[in-house]
Amino acid sequence: MCKLWQNISNRWLYLAGALYASGLMGFGLFLQYVKHQDPCPLCMVQRVIFIAILAIFVLAALHGPKRVGERVYAVLIGILSLSGIGVAARHIWIQNLPKDQVPACGPGLDYMLETMPMAEVLKQLMHGSGECAEKGWLFLTLGIPEWSLLCYLVLGAWAAAIALRKLGRQTLIS
Repeated sequence: MCKLWQNISNRWLYLAGALYASGLMGFGLFLQYVKHQDPCPLCMVQRVIFIAILAIFVLAALHGPKRVGERVYAVLIGILSLSGIGVAARHIWIQNLPKDQVPACGPGLDYMLETMPMAEVLKQLMHGSGECAEKGWLFLTLGIPEWSLLCYLVLGAWAAAIALRKLGRQTLIS
């Protein structure tokens, strides 16, 4: 298995990351349109981060980078993964607040985008709302933000593993 890991092309590994991220997006759309679990503002932010990670994995797969490029892509995906972890952690925190401390529901995203500057929209989104406190779909007792947090960890670790795998082989050869 280790030999396969060392010999497989980066393009295939980046493609695997892209397929994983696209599967997550597909599942999010399934939950929204088939299971009628409308995304809250923090879910929307998490989706945007997953899409950005997906785009970077696709770019990396098309580019087929060497050493420096691998590290650049890993850093970009790592930053996005850490951002996603932060948003998911905030979402988890809001869901576990006592009922009397849950933020009030705010205006819709469309309204905010039309009437507020982008900095204020981002501030409002990160603040969360009453919608974000609702627990919807569960699997193995974990909700959507918990699974999102775990998926951000996997995607960040995958990108780091791709960037560091040849470094490990060089160490073994030396």
